[in-house]
Amino acid sequence: MLELIAPFFQNLYEKTGINFILLYDQYEYDRFIQAIWVSFELIVACLIFSTIVGIVGAWAQGARSKVLRLAMAGYIQLFRNTPPLVQILFFYFVLGNFTPSYDAGGFQQAYIGAFGWAVVSLSFFAGAFNVEIFRAGIEAVPTATREAAESLGYSRLKAYIYIILPLAFRVCLPSLNNNLVNLLKTTTLAYAIAVPEMMYTANQIWSDNVNVPEMMFVLFVYYIGLVGILVWMMNRWERKMKIPGYS
Repeated sequence: MLELIAPFFQNLYEKTGINFILLYDQYEYDRFIQAIWVSFELIVACLIFSTIVGIVGAWAQGARSKVLRLAMAGYIQLFRNTPPLVQILFFYFVLGNFTPSYDAGGFQQAYIGAFGWAVVSLSFFAGAFNVEIFRAGIEAVPTATREAAESLGYSRLKAYIYIILPLAFRVCLPSLNNNLVNLLKTTTLAYAIAVPEMMYTANQIWSDNVNVPEMMFVLFVYYIGLVGILVWMMNRWERKMKIPGYS
């Protein structure tokens, strides 16, 4: 792949000064491809775990335990009202000091690295918004549906999993779509703790080669493409799950 396009971009740089070095230099190309995969893994992990946090949190909001409800309310207020960058730095530099480590050949290596803390922090950040999104969807489910589930002998948890959540999920998909798109864009903050994703790697490349405009253009196109794919997938999923007369 690189052998096919490298002559064109190298010639472009020599003649015009437009330096897309990642498309003709093997080292920068390999670093760029690795960053694409790290960004993709980070985004997928955050999308999945933040959705799980939202589902579990919405259930906990309606729990019979007052302590659990208050704990969930505190979590939502904490993560919704503090900047995500501050949260990432807090998780990595503060909580990271209390995590177990192992001997990695002369130095101690924590079991949870920068990538892991980025996933944890961003998932909890977006999950706080997802909790409220799922709560709104649950409240949209008619009371008669819940009563029918109870009359059939469903426990509160089973009614939530098999009846209420599937209906609520359809209602809250548009709002969930917006929040997941915002989360995708927020993953760029992981560069602050040296996660080698696209933003961090692009910063390294333009620092080494002084080609800021070109790398910013690459970043712009990359994230437009990712957001477009996610929105297309979510909209398609929303249409397939739509129940006529129930939205």
